[in-house]
Amino acid sequence: MRAPHHNPTHPPAHAYANPYDELGALGDDGPTGPHGPLQEALERGSEQGSEDDSWAPPHHGRSASGTRRRKRGRFAGLPFAVKAVCGLVVLAAFLTVADRWALLYAEGRAADTLKDRLKLSAAPEVEIGGFPFLTQVADKRLDSVRLTVPDVAADRVSLARVTATAHDVRLNADGLTAIRGADIPRFDGEVLLSFDDLNRELGASQVKFTGQGQDRVLARGTLPVAGHDLRLRADARLRQEGDRGIATEIDGMRLDIGDLATYRPGTSASEGLHLTREAAADLAQETRKAKALLAVPSVVRVLGVPDSEVREAERSDAALSRLTGRPSFVRQAMGLNLVDLAVEQPELLERLGFDPALLDALPRLTRPVLADQLSLGFEIPEPEQGQVRLRDVRVREDGIQVRIEGAGLSVGGS
Repeated sequence: MRAPHHNPTHPPAHAYANPYDELGALGDDGPTGPHGPLQEALERGSEQGSEDDSWAPPHHGRSASGTRRRKRGRFAGLPFAVKAVCGLVVLAAFLTVADRWALLYAEGRAADTLKDRLKLSAAPEVEIGGFPFLTQVADKRLDSVRLTVPDVAADRVSLARVTATAHDVRLNADGLTAIRGADIPRFDGEVLLSFDDLNRELGASQVKFTGQGQDRVLARGTLPVAGHDLRLRADARLRQEGDRGIATEIDGMRLDIGDLATYRPGTSASEGLHLTREAAADLAQETRKAKALLAVPSVVRVLGVPDSEVREAERSDAALSRLTGRPSFVRQAMGLNLVDLAVEQPELLERLGFDPALLDALPRLTRPVLADQLSLGFEIPEPEQGQVRLRDVRVREDGIQVRIEGAGLSVGGS
């Protein structure tokens, strides 16, 4: 047989390696196997790495310790005086807040205590002066205490506001929360009697009080009498009465019954019930009323008309017109006191337009009775200890203001 011919340029078929076989060899003793060169290189690198220091990537940021050192360095660079000032400012702010808190607490406690002990309708407003407050409490002495009390009852009226400032107050206390009382060597203040309160309490919203000058108060409004609303006018002058009282002198009192008559309480010739000028002029022109008036002997005597003229006027309207047409007749008719006439001839006043019930009620409105209804007087209570005095009474636009002063008062236990 002829031997097969081998082409040197083409390797035999068995010379080609199977790729799957090569992959399998990698798990045994290949380059990366347990005995391969790659595994050996890795083992050598591991042994060398264990001998040297472990490697870490470079860190380019600032370390925490460095930052702290730098911050400490900045603060440490400040002068000691600046540090001391900052500390004192913080301490002063803390002490101020604590002092103000203690002040507000003490003012609230004092207001509640005064309300209970003085039996006030509302808690007063208390303002403690001086700074700092805590050092004053420690010394048991307050520079000043301002007290404002609203709506204090005083006889028939209410004082709108009583304001007083106590000076050099001595405390009976064991600390801030154990203040048992206080001694007040002296104080001063003022009392306000409001016209709004007077209008409500005395005038029943029908009489209004207004100031006129330094000591005069005007009363204007209406007063109901026997079912009629009579116009009221009165003047009150204020004067101090003793050390604790204010008295009023009422004069110029007058009640107007429409345009018919005016009533002034009293017994003098100018007082009583008198016709107005308009009513007297109308009477002179009304024949029937004029004749009825001349028929009363007491009226004729007041008018000063001779009996002969009266008899002639009764017979002739012309003679009556001449009599009543005189200028003096109107003036003389206005001088008649109709209160006295009402006793003698009540039916005559009815002809003139007067209500009998009103004529019966007016005489009971004497000067004392009417003055009492309009009196603005009051007296402040006398304290159990010490003394209180009123000074300098003045009339203001909104009311009556009275200065007060006192000494030797005690509040609570001493």
